[in-house]
Amino acid sequence: MIEVKNLTKSFGDKIAVNNISFKVSEGEVLGFLGPNGAGKSTTMNILAGYLSSNEGQALIDGVDILDDPIAAKRNIGYLPEHPPLYLDMTVKAYLDFIYDLKKVKLPRKSHISEICEVVKITDVYNRLIKNLSKGYRQRVGLAQAIIGNPKVLILDEPTVGLDPKQIIEIRSLIKRLGENHTVILSSHILPEVQAVCDKIIVINKGNVVANDTSDNLAHNLSSDHRLNARIEGPEKEVAKLLSTIPGMADVKITRMVEKGIYEYVLEAHEGADIRREMFKRLSSRNWPIMGLKSSELTLEEIFLKLTMDDAYGHGMDLSNKKETQSGGGE
Repeated sequence: MIEVKNLTKSFGDKIAVNNISFKVSEGEVLGFLGPNGAGKSTTMNILAGYLSSNEGQALIDGVDILDDPIAAKRNIGYLPEHPPLYLDMTVKAYLDFIYDLKKVKLPRKSHISEICEVVKITDVYNRLIKNLSKGYRQRVGLAQAIIGNPKVLILDEPTVGLDPKQIIEIRSLIKRLGENHTVILSSHILPEVQAVCDKIIVINKGNVVANDTSDNLAHNLSSDHRLNARIEGPEKEVAKLLSTIPGMADVKITRMVEKGIYEYVLEAHEGADIRREMFKRLSSRNWPIMGLKSSELTLEEIFLKLTMDDAYGHGMDLSNKKETQSGGGE
């Protein structure tokens, strides 16, 4: 649905996006992450047709955004970080204006009514936009992006400045929209990305440094693959039993967390999944697992590891070199 090929954008002698490539499949929700100045907004503006690139291609459903911008933009709904709202218009007048601006062919009344239901702005339909709360303005911004039922939604920081309740509501809405649209979501709220997105791209200094699911990134970046387990039962017998599981490399008893419940650090050999056999053997002895947690990195730790400079001035790079190439800064 979206294909970026060797995209480069510079402002004078400053490289904002440096020869990046990636794909977003139809129906996929992609999280687009990076620190301030990494090139995120520049890339999203190029995809939306607001900026031109110096080199490379951005294809929307097979159409080059530079060669045929009108055809490509028919497939795009864009919500910038600051929604392009006319504050002295009512919600109704504004959405009618956007409908005409996009030259939508769908039945006006039923189409706009359906969108208002989806984003939950029916109750403010006849109010002036300047009198709406930040959360409702964000919903109106989402409504304008959805008008015309585009195949692709590009959402740049859609929950910025919202309170926790509004963030949860907009997050749920984006998840529902992802069922019928291809979505690129840029956000600084990492739990939001983890909750909503199928795949994550991390950009740093104009380079794509990671392109994968959060689970795969956590697995690949973690230096070890340990489990922390809390098990009720006689600690030495439990440890002995655990040590006999195929694929188990090491078992350590760390502490008693409650009476009769001990915490263990379990290290498996590379590629071994010990969880099913562990459950089977412990349940046969009636020794319940009271907690099981992976020691792999959180998305926040992944982000920091990929974007914070090391002693040599470079973050890590886990990008797929067949799809992605690196270089520059915004």
